[in-house]
Amino acid sequence: MPSVVVACNSSLPPLHSHRISVSPTPRRFLGRRELCFDSISSVCSDDSSSSDVASSRPTSTQRTGCEDRKGLGEVIQKFLPHTSRRVLFANIFIYSCYHPSRYLSAYALGDPSVTVEEVTPPVFPSGKLFPSEERIVQLFEQNTYSVVNIFDVTLRPQLNVTGFVEVPEGNGSGVVWDGLGHIVTNYHVIGNSLSRNPSRGQVVARVNILASDGVQKNFEGQLVGADRAKDLAVLKVEASEDLLRPIKVGQSSSLKVGQQCLAIGNPFGFDHTLTVGVISGLNRDIFSQTGVTIGGGVQTDAAINPGNSGGPLLDSRGNLIGVNTAIYTQTGTSAGVGFAIPSLTVVKIVPQLIQFGKVVRAGLNVDIAPDLIANQLNVRNGALILQVPLNSLAAKAGLLPTTRGFAGNIVLGDIVVAVDNKPVSFLLLQLCFY
Repeated sequence: MPSVVVACNSSLPPLHSHRISVSPTPRRFLGRRELCFDSISSVCSDDSSSSDVASSRPTSTQRTGCEDRKGLGEVIQKFLPHTSRRVLFANIFIYSCYHPSRYLSAYALGDPSVTVEEVTPPVFPSGKLFPSEERIVQLFEQNTYSVVNIFDVTLRPQLNVTGFVEVPEGNGSGVVWDGLGHIVTNYHVIGNSLSRNPSRGQVVARVNILASDGVQKNFEGQLVGADRAKDLAVLKVEASEDLLRPIKVGQSSSLKVGQQCLAIGNPFGFDHTLTVGVISGLNRDIFSQTGVTIGGGVQTDAAINPGNSGGPLLDSRGNLIGVNTAIYTQTGTSAGVGFAIPSLTVVKIVPQLIQFGKVVRAGLNVDIAPDLIANQLNVRNGALILQVPLNSLAAKAGLLPTTRGFAGNIVLGDIVVAVDNKPVSFLLLQLCFY
């Protein structure tokens, strides 16, 4: 039986007067992909069959859906002649979902009734600094050239892709000690190089000295001496006298809790950074990174971070009252509790390091009983000797240690009751010979 085929638009009136006879063919179901794409590429194409059907229809001024799809197909074929169907419809979907007009409408916001001058506030001059601020500025400008940046020779900073300097653990600070080129810093700042047991005069660090024109000049830091017990070290650089501006040394013995102090250093590689605080405590025990405990430390709340080690702690007159050496922290950054080796200790240690390369300490080389043990043994005055090493100077001098008898009883050794006719105890004797 002949069938009638109506293409494109189901709203067209049925064709009663014109029929097309075709041979009966099995009905074929169109898939979604064929139905979607054939509506553009096949049905709306200019083939002969479609022209025959179109010619048999009455002329109308209304625009049908077929013509709309035909225009879309012509546009797509004109601009994207080689685009696959999947890519084509993916682009159409993305363009419809992310059209710029949906997000760039904010560009149209504004108030054209005002001018730039009307919305620009007046800028007032800063004026003169307050006297306290001016004093701090002067102290920084006077002492910043006495502070140097020190890098362990085995660990050098590197510039990463973001432009920031990656500072190794061997980065620290130091102070110019005299006009001969001696630089004072912490032992642990160059500890990696010192672990290799370098000889005197060997290069163990790189020292950057700030010139008056603001340019940092690099020098080789030769080892002069180091003292692990006090976490101090001395380097020497071959720099001209105009670059060397020695620090002024003050008295840490006259410090008062609450007085103002300043710290200058290179925290995290940021050279010549100033922090201000007060003296928070005195006679603190400093647990140094070298693994020793240093007594008589100065505590401050001035921000001290990694890289400040070896830098100066200054009083309100700009005098050195300590060498920053440690912080108390659980995060690795400043928690407001920093410690500095007092200048009284620095003055005693540094000259010996320069002269001998090490610290020469007087000592009996004996073990002294703590006051608690001495009191239990009924020793009230003086310092009780517990042990005397064999072949030591104390043994040659005839000093006797504390021992046990045959019955297990304790036999007291010699007791040091005075040094230079001055009564001593366990603590005083330790301080006297250390």
